[in-house]
Amino acid sequence: MDATDDIDPLWAPEPDALPGWFHDALAVPREEGFVDVAGTRIHFFRWGNPTHPPILMTHGFLAHARCFAFIAPFLAGDHHIVAYDLSGMGDSAHRPGNNAQARGAEMVGVAEALGLFDGPAKPVIIAHSFGASVGLTAMALAAERFAGLILCDMMVLRPEVLEERNRRGSGRPGSGDPDKPQRRYPDYPTARSRYVLSPPQPVGEPFLMDYMAFHSLRRAGAEWTWKFDPEVFRQNDAEPGWHEMGKRVVATPGRKAIVYGAESQLFTPDSSDYVRELGGTDIPIIAIPQARHHLMLDQPLAFVTALRAIVEIWQTNDNTASTQ
Repeated sequence: MDATDDIDPLWAPEPDALPGWFHDALAVPREEGFVDVAGTRIHFFRWGNPTHPPILMTHGFLAHARCFAFIAPFLAGDHHIVAYDLSGMGDSAHRPGNNAQARGAEMVGVAEALGLFDGPAKPVIIAHSFGASVGLTAMALAAERFAGLILCDMMVLRPEVLEERNRRGSGRPGSGDPDKPQRRYPDYPTARSRYVLSPPQPVGEPFLMDYMAFHSLRRAGAEWTWKFDPEVFRQNDAEPGWHEMGKRVVATPGRKAIVYGAESQLFTPDSSDYVRELGGTDIPIIAIPQARHHLMLDQPLAFVTALRAIVEIWQTNDNTASTQ
């Protein structure tokens, strides 16, 4: 598939006005397809040479793999990259009873089905927000099969800070009612006007929010509706408590790193101190300046740079260790 098909006049009426780096990213060859994982049809993208060291990417709650479609190409020259839609989100099918363990097993299953464990190098997981929590579960299940996990602005707050956030009515991002039918809108502009980020924020690159919004929606006859399945709200309630997330980050086996937006509400400089206090002194923690929670929409190229640095340092260390 030609990735430039992602540029639709509904969200980009003047494609020539989009920055050159974005066009360059979408021009990098990619494969798009579906794979069966434990009976569920999972949508994925793939870039790069399958013989190169692998990277597995996934997204936050209610988002989709295209949040990495303009990030992954910058890593594809030296890596084999897969980005996939979590079940019940994006273009992946819904998985009944999809609790935390099932999502972690699904991540391992995606890596197995697409051959990411077949070469000499182990895959690195790069995951944003809710997807990073899935990555922690995958590491708990099979840390020995992965080279490491980069957690991208996952919510890690001290319990008392989280309680205060809840008292203010901020709550857990991505909450909703699974029993309400999916909303339908008469046209794309109406649907687009309903697309918001969680937590709400302006973005540094507004065209990227337009891109994400368009690919979060689908046509339903003459109307438009969301791609995600409302059942994911019910299943999200079964996820491990966010009060324990700091301890979970530190306790999960395997190599880890954290990349966060310096202006994020969900991972803050105090979160960094908290992780260190809990014993995570060996976890690299990198702040992306002028970025909030959705850091790939605020500072995509700085985000790429941070990811590339971590992956290359880990790969160099692994290569050095294997020659000693």
